[in-house]
Amino acid sequence: MERVCIVGSGNWGSAISIMIGTNCERLSYCHTQVPMWVFEEEIDVTAANGKKQKRKISEVINERHENVKYLPGIELPHNIVAMPNLESACQGATLLIFVLPHQFLPPLLKRLRNVVHPSCRGVSLIKGMDFDAVHKKPVLISQSIEGIMSQGGRGNFSCGVLMGANVANEVAQGQICESTLASNFAEVGVGVGPGVGKGSKDKGRLLHLDLNERTREIFNSPSFRVQHVKDVAGAEVSGALKNVVALGAGFVDGLPHLGGNTKAALLRVGLKEMISFSRIFFEDMDVRDDTFLESCGMADLITTCYGGRNRKCADAFARKRGSSAVMSEEGCTSLWKELETELLNGQKLQGTLACKEAYQVIESRGLLESFPLIRQVYKISFQGAPVDSIVDGIVVVAASGTTSPVCISRL
Repeated sequence: MERVCIVGSGNWGSAISIMIGTNCERLSYCHTQVPMWVFEEEIDVTAANGKKQKRKISEVINERHENVKYLPGIELPHNIVAMPNLESACQGATLLIFVLPHQFLPPLLKRLRNVVHPSCRGVSLIKGMDFDAVHKKPVLISQSIEGIMSQGGRGNFSCGVLMGANVANEVAQGQICESTLASNFAEVGVGVGPGVGKGSKDKGRLLHLDLNERTREIFNSPSFRVQHVKDVAGAEVSGALKNVVALGAGFVDGLPHLGGNTKAALLRVGLKEMISFSRIFFEDMDVRDDTFLESCGMADLITTCYGGRNRKCADAFARKRGSSAVMSEEGCTSLWKELETELLNGQKLQGTLACKEAYQVIESRGLLESFPLIRQVYKISFQGAPVDSIVDGIVVVAASGTTSPVCISRL
């Protein structure tokens, strides 16, 4: 029997809980109740008498079956139980769904790794990357999770990812969309004895469980169509770098003299840089070209560059700065923080953090010229370059003085 726990309860965590809760109630191999770990905070709510009062968010979610702060107006399944104690939420879990800002993840993993079931596996919905400063290389968040969760004599912990063109509010409203589960969970054999299984013919047999398919079924629904691939690196890099490209798309949207043609060119170059980055830094992980045609690749890139928090904040960043104004590094950092507070209602920008991480990696390898778009998004975001210099990340000036499309090396 699967015990599924959702680690995180923001906008996306609450949205995905709808599919997970519904499926765990329906699937015979899942425990019905689904704990959802909540970072406890006090919020203002309107009581029955019309007066405002301070309440703990976990209590409000469990009473109203609604995350009134991060996903207001959407009813959550009644078997989703908000729990502020991490260890209690994850006790005996066989499947952990990670959906929270990744900078908060490492200390949480150390707390929960000794309370989950020995066979526990994970799926990360977190879009970002880590950076190994010693070896100067990017580290997938799924790899970081596997490393920490496998410490302390626990044995190997396997973590896949779920990435796709999934705007949380649209998913929560039941609009049709696709997503990609990338995982390589091993097939396991389970002995079936008396009282287990459906019918006497199952007794004493060894059942082989396809954990990849089981996991896909826990997410999949008529309106949320999940496909499975094995290319974890390609899917996860796409999920991280598409947020960086979305910053560039937001800059284009915020400039009155640039339009749809420029944005289309930016998406094309962005997709090529995503593929190139995956192949260069994860060449030992069987990155496949067709992964980037799945929902986790091209589809997610398009959706994020036309909607989502990163595009929205970058658009506002461009409008507040103006097209050709130069800003100090301190001013850039301050403006991002201001916009995050003003526009995101407690959510976190992932694109700016991913941009810093990606830039660190390509700079450390001397590859800035091979990734002109990532380089230029970074220069605008953190070094104060004029916003209209975003076009320098899309086209380069050839020696003859004519412009030509960017050619990504080692693609």
